[in-house]
Amino acid sequence: MRKLFASALCVLALQTGCSQDLTWRAVDRMITAEYPDVPFITTDSLADRLADASTARPVLLDARSAEEYAVSHLRGARRVSPSAEAYPTLDTLAVDTPIVVYCSVGYRSAGVAQTLRSRGFTQVSNLQGSIFRWANGGRPVYRDGQPVAAVHPYNATWGRLLNDSLRAYQPSSRTP
Repeated sequence: MRKLFASALCVLALQTGCSQDLTWRAVDRMITAEYPDVPFITTDSLADRLADASTARPVLLDARSAEEYAVSHLRGARRVSPSAEAYPTLDTLAVDTPIVVYCSVGYRSAGVAQTLRSRGFTQVSNLQGSIFRWANGGRPVYRDGQPVAAVHPYNATWGRLLNDSLRAYQPSSRTP
């Protein structure tokens, strides 16, 4: 029942055009209700960690479609399919390797993070707000190794959480 309420609250906030802050709170609650055991890392904390040369750099996994990834991604991120059953590119990693998974807002990446944790990875976090919050905060995203000011908006509904100036193009009407 809690999951259903959180999902309904999120959809209502998105559809009625609530403030971005209120809508983000609804999104965060929906993700936490669906994936209560998946730890998250904030965009501020990840930015600090990536800037700190004295700590191990986490493996960044982008859990979006190839089309979304091609528009922009976090520097050094590896793309993984959010619906994959296996992640062979991670087979060589130690189970205690720090991993941060992200997508557009954090829902698909929470599912990937949960799967990785169930497969024994112990240091997996979901990026709260994912690439939308990252880019909205003025942090860099990349295409072909170069910084760009564009992010794929996923679809018209979820794209409302992305600052207008960052939308790569008009989103499709895909559902999450």
